[in-house]
Amino acid sequence: MPAISARKPYRIGRSPTGLGLFATKKIKKGTRIIRYFGPMLDSKNKKHDAIDNKYLFEITNRWTIDGSVRKNIARYINHACRPNAESDVKSKKRRVYIRAIKTIHPGDEINYDYGTDYFKEFLKPIGCKCAACEKKRAKKRAEERAERVRLKLKADKRALKKAEKAKRKLEKAKAKKLKFSAAHPHARGTGKPSKTKSARTKSLLSRMPKSPALANRASST
Repeated sequence: MPAISARKPYRIGRSPTGLGLFATKKIKKGTRIIRYFGPMLDSKNKKHDAIDNKYLFEITNRWTIDGSVRKNIARYINHACRPNAESDVKSKKRRVYIRAIKTIHPGDEINYDYGTDYFKEFLKPIGCKCAACEKKRAKKRAEERAERVRLKLKADKRALKKAEKAKRKLEKAKAKKLKFSAAHPHARGTGKPSKTKSARTKSLLSRMPKSPALANRASST
């Protein structure tokens, strides 16, 4: 890790995205914090045009800074969707400075917007981890949790209502059955038991008229 002079208002430190650059002193709005530098790559040079890394900083259509060199401490500055600094490009001098766009306090991480092209190629596939995006994701997760709780409460309420309805229906059926039993005491299953088959047959035979032959035989005896 490259050494940083104690006079410089920044230090390299741990960030949610890995390493980052943090303010060690108050940096006023408009202050040039650090220069982004490295070998100049010419797009007309085939060898230069073949170089590809995430530290390339395009100045013009022809010239690009290769900021992957270790001495380029500015390469540790991370992207942020709501930054506290910006890149100040001097295309004629082929120089880039990182300038504060708001007052940065000691301990704050210094960051700037890398631009749409870089965001789409490198950050969007893995998800931006800047404070603004993390806050947005946390809010979304909280809303999703709240929605799941709301849906669960709604489902529980519906299930309870259904159970109460079934209970009322059962109680109504029982009440109807008891009312019917009270009105019909000899109905099947209530009151006196019905006669057996033999008793019903005997009763039927006793009510049948006797034949004349049987009547004469009975009188002769």
